[in-house]
Amino acid sequence: MKNEMSVEFSSVSENEAFARVAVGAFVTQLDPTMEELTEIKTVVSEAVTNAIIHGYNNEPNHKVLIVCKLIEDEIELTIQDNGIGIMDVQEARQPLYTSKPELERSGMGFTIIENFMDSVEVISSPEHGTTVHMRKQLAKNKLAYQ
Repeated sequence: MKNEMSVEFSSVSENEAFARVAVGAFVTQLDPTMEELTEIKTVVSEAVTNAIIHGYNNEPNHKVLIVCKLIEDEIELTIQDNGIGIMDVQEARQPLYTSKPELERSGMGFTIIENFMDSVEVISSPEHGTTVHMRKQLAKNKLAYQ
């Protein structure tokens, strides 16, 4: 079975909490553990914050798109912006790397995302935005597939 939702919202930091709640509420259909739900919501926060702060430089007149699919017992999550893009994706995925040190950013966004999700793909090019595709198999259901 496949179930899908998408939501698009303005690139303002206040919408990060909305994104967490929207994805969290949708994902509860699969009955995740509290830990899994917290991890998914954290990943949403990190990716949306990256889109707003790095992709759009905190400019509010843009959109962030989230698509969440529930396929069997797996969550597939895509977060996309049409911002400035990432010059070097490999460098951006390194722990502690930040393109905005003046904002005292920790540079751990992608590291957190990679630790909480089973797979992460980052597609980006300068001036064309960034798309982050992520997948997570729920732990209680991983045993059934082994």
